[in-house]
Amino acid sequence: MNSANGAAVVVGVDGSDPSLRAVRLAAAEAVRRHRPLRVVHGFIWPLLRVPVTPPPDGPPGGGLRSQAEQVVEAAVDEARATAPGVRVSGEIIDGEAAAVLLGESPTAAMIVLGDRGLGGFSALVVGSVAIQVASYADCPVLVARGTVRDDGPVVVGVDGSELSTLAIEFAAETAAAHDAPLLALHAYRHPVSTGPGDMQPLVYDEAQLRTDEEQVLAESLAGLGERYPDLPLTREAVHGRPGRVLAEASKRARLVVVGGQGRGEFTGLLLGSVSQSVLHHADCPVAVVRAPR
Repeated sequence: MNSANGAAVVVGVDGSDPSLRAVRLAAAEAVRRHRPLRVVHGFIWPLLRVPVTPPPDGPPGGGLRSQAEQVVEAAVDEARATAPGVRVSGEIIDGEAAAVLLGESPTAAMIVLGDRGLGGFSALVVGSVAIQVASYADCPVLVARGTVRDDGPVVVGVDGSELSTLAIEFAAETAAAHDAPLLALHAYRHPVSTGPGDMQPLVYDEAQLRTDEEQVLAESLAGLGERYPDLPLTREAVHGRPGRVLAEASKRARLVVVGGQGRGEFTGLLLGSVSQSVLHHADCPVAVVRAPR
């Protein structure tokens, strides 16, 4: 996680309604975290060798680059209207949207973007740009989706993995900035037999399983109270599929935080199945935390 002094909250914009929701969310986060806000628009047309200046017989304000300037200007105005104290700047960067935002990620405190943009297919719940950035970014990625609430807890998914630890720290920092409680959720399932006798019912101690899973949760949260002594913290170990448990919790949350990849998921996955499930089904904004490369 990039915590360097002066690192900006970066928001990607394309003029769509989801991107303006992202701007409002990003502006509020920038003020809470005492960071500047950087509005970025990925301008792909020069790469496609499309003329971007006004045609000779067209109006002076025409042309694709002028339209891009208007998109950025409108987003900057929206940010200032949402959070009057925000320090905001805007920039057009030549390149495809996901690539531009990923280029910003090594020096950003956070990247914020809408769940879908102007080019998204209507059947997609979360667009390809959001998935790509959440999969590869070197900083936390906040996706503006669902209902933005001013109450409710910050919910973090815990599974005992290294990325889960990073997600917990980010969630605690965010909850403190929001003056909100933190709910740490650990979802677990019954063990599955994979040995030669897997046709036989697996026998295990239900009470011991719950005790073991609660221990995973407790160990993951060790020391958090010392770092955030005033943070109200609730922890719950819940039997169920992690994606479903976190999606259900999102109905009363202001934010759900997940690691980019969890324990037990294939290392080849850039974005884990739980993270993708939460991105597609959450009823509030979702933050995905990955380890910097």
